[in-house]
Amino acid sequence: MNYLAHLHLGGDQPEQLLGSLYGDFVKGPLQGHYPQPLEGAIRLHRRIDVFTDSHPLVLASLARFPSARRRYAGIILDVFFDHCLALHWSDYAEQSLDDFTMRVYQVLAQQPQLPGRLAGIAPMMAANDWLGSYREFAVLEQVFRGIARRLSRPDGMAGAMAEVEALYPLLLEDFRQFYPQLQTFAGQQLAQDQAALARR
Repeated sequence: MNYLAHLHLGGDQPEQLLGSLYGDFVKGPLQGHYPQPLEGAIRLHRRIDVFTDSHPLVLASLARFPSARRRYAGIILDVFFDHCLALHWSDYAEQSLDDFTMRVYQVLAQQPQLPGRLAGIAPMMAANDWLGSYREFAVLEQVFRGIARRLSRPDGMAGAMAEVEALYPLLLEDFRQFYPQLQTFAGQQLAQDQAALARR
């Protein structure tokens, strides 16, 4: 899953929101460098990724892409699923998308030091409303171009937008079937983490 989904699933406290994003930028073992709730959110981010990457519905969705695209299909699907979540946000959340994303941007702005590449991305994310902009399908092409620039083989993303457009109804249905299961999984993990903290 991409930024928006992780933020939606990882808990609504400031340190949980931060950790949900940090999961894409903090690698390796966690050794108490961050507060426990933030590290807990990073661990949840990683468990969500494992659950997603091995789920039969996601594997079937990835298999819809041409075999030549398979190396990049996971990246493309992560972005597309954030589009689906943003576009159909009210089906999965009570708070409006605009209110949610504004809170995320405020939490990021109040953090004096962000890890790695996130420090450079966060101001642009807020200024251009990256999270909310996923509602617009056309925005995905800009996202794919940005991803391609960071790849060792940028041509691997060429034509991705056309493929996603052709597969749109099928991929949207895959998302609709999968995301509620992911919400249930993340909610159970959050409850377990909170119970474990209470026992300490």
